[in-house]
Amino acid sequence: MRRLAAAGVVTAAAGLLWPAAAMAHGLTARADLPLPHWLFGWGAAVVLVVSFLALAVLWPTPKLEHATSRPIGFLRFLASAPVEIACGATGVAVLALVVYAGLAGSQNPSSNIAPVIVFVLFWVGFVPLSVLFGNVYAAFNPWRAVGRVLFREARRPYPAWLGRWPAAVVLLAFTTFELAVRRASAPHKVAEATIVYTIVTLAAMAVWGVETWVERGEGFAVYFDLFSRMAVFGREGDEIVLRKPLAGLPRLTPLPGTTVVVAVMIGSLTYDGAAEASFYQRFADAFRDLAGNLGFDAVGQAEIAAFLGLISCVGVVLALYGIGCFGASRIGQGMATAKVAGAFAHSLVPIAFAYVSAHYLTFLVFQGQTILPLASDPLGHGSDLFGTADRTIDYSILGATATWYLQVVLVVVGHCMALALAHDRALVLYTSQRDAVRSQFWMLGVMVAFTSLALFLLSQANA
Repeated sequence: MRRLAAAGVVTAAAGLLWPAAAMAHGLTARADLPLPHWLFGWGAAVVLVVSFLALAVLWPTPKLEHATSRPIGFLRFLASAPVEIACGATGVAVLALVVYAGLAGSQNPSSNIAPVIVFVLFWVGFVPLSVLFGNVYAAFNPWRAVGRVLFREARRPYPAWLGRWPAAVVLLAFTTFELAVRRASAPHKVAEATIVYTIVTLAAMAVWGVETWVERGEGFAVYFDLFSRMAVFGREGDEIVLRKPLAGLPRLTPLPGTTVVVAVMIGSLTYDGAAEASFYQRFADAFRDLAGNLGFDAVGQAEIAAFLGLISCVGVVLALYGIGCFGASRIGQGMATAKVAGAFAHSLVPIAFAYVSAHYLTFLVFQGQTILPLASDPLGHGSDLFGTADRTIDYSILGATATWYLQVVLVVVGHCMALALAHDRALVLYTSQRDAVRSQFWMLGVMVAFTSLALFLLSQANA
């Protein structure tokens, strides 16, 4: 995805340049910063080191692992059957709208509501909702709603070894579709992909059960559930509860594939940011040459190159995290690297949130405004149902310099949260506080690497 162009250019060329312009989410212009970008990177690293030292001194016992929660009585109605039915019905209606609009509406992505619902409101918009208010997506999940009506019980038990691997595959497939497939935002492609995913998801629910598949295999449910565990609001049975921030993450069961799920979350955004940078072009050229040697045409070469770039970035994330886990596993009594990787996987979720928030900030702020005109004319056929069809995007809401500062804050805060989660888990995992702190030297290195990478990619998009 390319950076947002100037407002006038975007408005004039929206129909021609989608998704290059209309689906872009970089900065609107170069930030005129009083300090060089590299100084922000060093400053962020210093903040992480200071945070690490503060945790070592001021956080001697686990505070999140065994944190309690308390019910919020007046919100109990949110977990009631009527509310669940209403929310589920809403989700199904939106799913139907995406399919209908994608197939029957205008094939100009900037005039059709389907791509905006999928790529803006759903994929990006549900992330801050989840972090602020808990697992909102669970209530509106259309596939869960349909599955609960169609399937009463599982036909066979879910294999324990499969864990969350299906969710990792789903997320990789979606990000490949989003970032690698040519004209992925074409409405008919969005509708067709939605139909295929619906068929696959319902088939899996029929075999393994609705709730089991939602918890482990439905990629979007797993994705938003991970973010929702950062929220102060949670759900326990029929109760809406209040808990400490981040306290839901240590309760995450480290099933097989969980680490890969988070690596895909971070790696896909790493690729999306890297693809905007000039330094990446040498790698893209090499990947295209490889695809060309295999006989692919120009379109195929671009798609294969993007997919290989995406896979490579996921691999880089796994490698960095693996190095940290390998070092931490050698501290104290010694543990298997795989055990350490599973135990600390939840600590990567705030990093994923930092990447999502920083990378998609302007995308959500600007392109989210298009829902107003598209709500009045969802098919792009010239209707004006609510009188908002003539609304345009206000690009003055957030300037480039302010965006950069917000991005830096989001990245640093997210990584500090990750440090706190990792430190808290180390205090449980290791027999002594000294070993717990020593193990986190390795995790500190991982966090500094991720922070530096995030700020570098953001600075490249801002160059």
